[in-house]
Amino acid sequence: MDDNIQKLESTLVENMDTARSEDSVLDAVGLHIQENLDDELVKEALKTGVDLRQYSKQIESELLQVENASIQDYIKESQNIASLHNQITACDSILERMEQMLSGFQSDLSSISDEIQTLQGQSIAMNIKLKNRQSVRGELSQFVHEIVVPESMISTILETAVTERQFLEQLHELNHKINFVKEQSFHDSKSALDVRDILEKLKIKAIAKIREFLLQKIYQFRKPMTNYQVPQNAMLKFRFFYEFLLANERHVAKEVRDEYVETMSKIYYSYFRSYWNRIMKLQFEDVADKDDLMGIEDTAKRSIFSSRPQLKNRSTIFSLGNRGNILTTDLEAGIIVPHAAQKSDTKYPYEGLFRSLHYALLDNCCREYLFLTDFFMVATAAAHDLFYMVLGKALGMFLKELESYIGECYDSIAIFLSIHVVYRYQVIMHKRGVPALDRYWETVHDILWPRFEYIMQLNIQSIKETDPSRLCSVDARPHHITRRYAEFSAAIVGLNESFPSERVNRLLALLQGEVENFVLRMAAEFPQRREQLVFLINNYDMMLGVIMVRRQQWRRWRHLQVRVEDLC
Repeated sequence: MDDNIQKLESTLVENMDTARSEDSVLDAVGLHIQENLDDELVKEALKTGVDLRQYSKQIESELLQVENASIQDYIKESQNIASLHNQITACDSILERMEQMLSGFQSDLSSISDEIQTLQGQSIAMNIKLKNRQSVRGELSQFVHEIVVPESMISTILETAVTERQFLEQLHELNHKINFVKEQSFHDSKSALDVRDILEKLKIKAIAKIREFLLQKIYQFRKPMTNYQVPQNAMLKFRFFYEFLLANERHVAKEVRDEYVETMSKIYYSYFRSYWNRIMKLQFEDVADKDDLMGIEDTAKRSIFSSRPQLKNRSTIFSLGNRGNILTTDLEAGIIVPHAAQKSDTKYPYEGLFRSLHYALLDNCCREYLFLTDFFMVATAAAHDLFYMVLGKALGMFLKELESYIGECYDSIAIFLSIHVVYRYQVIMHKRGVPALDRYWETVHDILWPRFEYIMQLNIQSIKETDPSRLCSVDARPHHITRRYAEFSAAIVGLNESFPSERVNRLLALLQGEVENFVLRMAAEFPQRREQLVFLINNYDMMLGVIMVRRQQWRRWRHLQVRVEDLC
């Protein structure tokens, strides 16, 4: 109610002040009065007819009473207010002290932060110094370790046998120190001068012991009946010896290499010369000669002065039979042992001897090439040159003997089998990673191919020159010349499938043409057309039958060959 009265009084005062205002705001005052008149308290006072002035004085009196009452209340609570004031004052004092304390803390923290930053800077500087010193210490320690010659190295190099592991280890260390001192000499290091003399003396002593050891191993090759693989394996265990010689005393390394080359060259030449001479005595006595051609008849008359015995069966010269086994099951069989074969009186066709000789050559060449590249640390052209220095004489002997024999050979199947043996051995050597004999294989081909073509031409010419009228007997049965042709062509075609050659196809085409002409000439010897047809049918049927049988055999043979190649 008091609030309403005060509100009303305030409204009246405002209305009176508004009445004194300028005319320009009368409208606004009117609106304001209208708003106050709408107030509920004002409406109630107006309805009851209360005098507003009297009502205002009443309100002031009530306010004064309320004020006096409030003052009495404050007086009654003065002690509590004084106590609260004292407490607030005490709190202010405490808070002031805390503020001073926190200010001190803040000042101290500021100084501590500065000290931490200073310490951090000092720590970083000390850490950099430490790292620099550690780096210098590490490099200096490494330098001292690499340049100092320990007593153990001196005693080991001077007194320990070269076959001991300690000698090899100290030799590695000595080689490292020699290289390190050489490097430091370029930087004018005075400490390198202090150890140069002792390292030089140790190097000379080590070279002398290594030279003596390697030459002794090489001399072991010269002993009769020596398995040279044993000293070779021993030398491979100490391949670093040659590396040390090559790095520190090249003329001694050259001496060792030249001694090995000279020794092994003589050994290989002697071994293969002896083996060639002994194994060639195991060849069949009955071999083909210039008269054993396809167009020459078995029953042809010979001169009474001819001392050459008649071959028991000339057809074996033109048929393959089991001779093709040297390209499959016998290709990598063990070599022929001459004394064992002589004891059992075993004989071999030429291609079997050729295979054994060249398999021994292949095996030894592969082993020697790998030894040379490993021990003497050579590769590519240098390896080939060193290889031919060792085996050049033996290979030259092989080519000379081969050329001499092939020049008198008339066994075309033996030569063709030898050609294919070379093809396969060349593949085997490439699989073993040894291309050293490629030049030799090419030379062998250059010897074999012209001879094979020459013999083929002789056979073609012999058929071409065959005169049916001079043959002893003519009947309707298949002629032995056509059978020879069928066996021979089937053999050559089957062999040629593995490594096809166009020159072989051309020769076979010429041979086929001459055989067809021969069959026609033979048929013309019969007076009746029926007999001529019977003869032609019998011969062509026989040739087709032989070729079909051989084709089936060659398919089985090819399957076996593929299995053998997979195993290789």
